[in-house]
Amino acid sequence: MAEISARIGAHPATSGEGDTDVPNVPRPPEGRSVEAADPDSAPTNILPMDTERRVLKLSIDEIAHPAYMVNYNFEVTWYNDLARQRLLGNFRTLPPGTEARSVFVMLLEGSAGNASEFRADVLRIHLSIAKDRLSKASIVAACRELSGQDAALIDALYNEAERVNGQGIAEFPLEVRRAADAAETSRVYAIYFREGILFVHVPDGSINAGLLDFLARRDVVIRNLLRRRLPVLTQLAVLVADLQNSVKICSELPPEEYFELINEIWSVMGPIFRKYYGTHGKHVGDGMVYYFFPQPDSSYIFNAVACAQEVRLAMKKVSKDWQLRKNWFNELYLNIGLQEGQEWLGTFQSATSVEFAVLGDTINHAARLSDFARFGSVWATKNFVSKLSSDERARVAFGISRRGDGDREQFIASSYSQLGSLVDMESGRYEKLRVIATLPITEIRSVTLEV
Repeated sequence: MAEISARIGAHPATSGEGDTDVPNVPRPPEGRSVEAADPDSAPTNILPMDTERRVLKLSIDEIAHPAYMVNYNFEVTWYNDLARQRLLGNFRTLPPGTEARSVFVMLLEGSAGNASEFRADVLRIHLSIAKDRLSKASIVAACRELSGQDAALIDALYNEAERVNGQGIAEFPLEVRRAADAAETSRVYAIYFREGILFVHVPDGSINAGLLDFLARRDVVIRNLLRRRLPVLTQLAVLVADLQNSVKICSELPPEEYFELINEIWSVMGPIFRKYYGTHGKHVGDGMVYYFFPQPDSSYIFNAVACAQEVRLAMKKVSKDWQLRKNWFNELYLNIGLQEGQEWLGTFQSATSVEFAVLGDTINHAARLSDFARFGSVWATKNFVSKLSSDERARVAFGISRRGDGDREQFIASSYSQLGSLVDMESGRYEKLRVIATLPITEIRSVTLEV
């Protein structure tokens, strides 16, 4: 946050005399290439503030200006009441679906009674920032329910908007006309975090040290925002991966080595999940749950299956390294289940942490498939595979192994089977799989990652 502090005039937080605790400057999600904004060309000013160090007391709810946060699909994930009343449409309740939360749709509705210049200016600011990530086609698609006139305005402003390479903080002047003979000039601050972009509209002369100090503390801001993140109904893919025979492995290793193994698995897999825009979810035990949400420039379904393929390959290397290290014959496997659906995304909170969680059958099915999978296999539902485009499906080898004459096993490509047909459901071993016994599933054998 050093850049944010410098750009808006806040002092870095100090942890003690001579010590400076400056959090890392947040960036958009990994996998995106962004260039640092040129301070000489960016529409920003360094604002004065008191030199006296202030004690941080402000919370997100106490920001006395319109403020709201969007994710990197530019869907509203949090707002305060001033933003709702003045900018986002004065709605009674936030729409449940992600498409209806498009900030462009909400700003158009919220500015309907304002001067056309203001509508164009406020939209142009957001389009300038969005242009670094979203194509015009994806923005127009999100706004397809708009009138022809509003859709044409979005189209024209996208072409006019000057791209802002997002990093740290951007600042824009905005003139708000409250009456025919009066105007109020404000500043729109766009503050970048890994989780999204926080917008704050501040009238000129109203910025204060408390607000600047608060915005410069990434950990405090994000903790505040995540605790107030509103549940949203969204399409998503779920990947659940469990370590096979984890109890046996735990019993064979000294405690410090078992934890070292689990931490190594997490550290190896973390960059792979980030590469494919996976969001870590709540899970009990030593397994993993990741959510993949719709992206403007890639398929979230293919992201999930490609991620599973890379995780499987990475796990083979981890297993080989530990075999050499321990001189044992144990194979380490992460068994993976994949499912897709529309579910509510929210957060579970404790006094010290906030975790994303999905409610519904999608995650339950993925978890049961990971229980069913063995020896590092990847299993997905027919519903999941069907959501791949024809080109994407051509890059995925999937099917079912069936026993033929002479009890020989034969792989039938591009086929599915009900889970109950693949195992003896009367066996107590598979009792927890009975809830998905009729679910059509398939094994993902391989994925072509590059074409």
